[in-house]
Amino acid sequence: MVAQREKFSSQASPEVLSEMREIARREGRQLQAVLEEAMIDYIETKKSGNVRPQFMAHFRASLERNRRLGELLAQ
Repeated sequence: MVAQREKFSSQASPEVLSEMREIARREGRQLQAVLEEAMIDYIETKKSGNVRPQFMAHFRASLERNRRLGELLAQ
């Protein structure tokens, strides 16, 4: 079953569009699939009000790596 699609037109900075095209090329995907994934991620983030799990994982790892520094700065 193929999901129904609706065409639309938009604009983006050349740098952003170039980066999106490069991601699509590297992943062997169509640009429209990458754009749709990005829009879905954006909607989910806005709806939940939460930070993406990947960001939180990096944040927690950084806290752990720098725990001693944090303790010293708190003194």
